[in-house]
Amino acid sequence: MTFRNTGGSAATSGTVGFGTHIIGLLGTDWGTVSSSQPLPAPIAAGTARTQTYTVCVDSWRVPLGMRVDTREVTATWR
Repeated sequence: MTFRNTGGSAATSGTVGFGTHIIGLLGTDWGTVSSSQPLPAPIAAGTARTQTYTVCVDSWRVPLGMRVDTREVTATWR
């Protein structure tokens, strides 16, 4: 993911939140698992930082034939 700071001061800390959905064989959304990671701070004003995240879900939550899909990503920074 690329985080771009378009503000006038550095983002010195923050959190990235993920909403990972458990999708059934026929496309039914069976549930959402939330997780969070730290923002790749600091991000100076007018610059961008790229960070790769691994989102893990317990195997018992994803039975055979189902899949995971991270559909929601939010970021908060200070």
